Amino acid sequence: MATRPHYILLPVSPLFIAFSLTCAFMLNLLPWGRWIGAPDFVALVLVFWGIHQPRKVGIGVAFCMGLLMDVHEATLLGENALAYTLLSYLAIMIHRRVLWFPVMTQAIHVFPLLLMTQAIQSLVQLIVTGRFGGWLRFVESVVAVVLWPVITWLLLAPQRRAVDKDHTRPI
Repeated sequence: MATRPHYILLPVSPLFIAFSLTCAFMLNLLPWGRWIGAPDFVALVLVFWGIHQPRKVGIGVAFCMGLLMDVHEATLLGENALAYTLLSYLAIMIHRRVLWFPVMTQAIHVFPLLLMTQAIQSLVQLIVTGRFGGWLRFVESVVAVVLWPVITWLLLAPQRRAVDKDHTRPI
């Protein structure tokens, strides 16, 4: 069925997970966050770790990252926390299934999760302010899905084993 090789990955370092979440938060702090189509890097990294390491990055981490984003964006406290929590929950629910697919098919599975996250954020803003952010806002999910292979490659890079075989290393 599959002709692509399956690699045995090294265990992920909790420091690397914290570093990647910090980098994603810092990318969201940059001024391009207000541009149309700029992806939510925190949501993208949260869904990645929710799929690849559900026991290490769970709903609690997603809630805390959501609160940080709420404070940064000066939105209603809990808006991003609610969206990220649901995103993390759904990513954990589908993680066993998604990991069997190639990266591009994984991106197709991740797209509805990211779209739902934006829909929740838009719905909360609509209820609280009475204004709709516009349909162009949902372009962020498309850009995030296009970035999924790059994010996957970057975040799995430290876990890949060396290509050259060393006879002193097991496996």
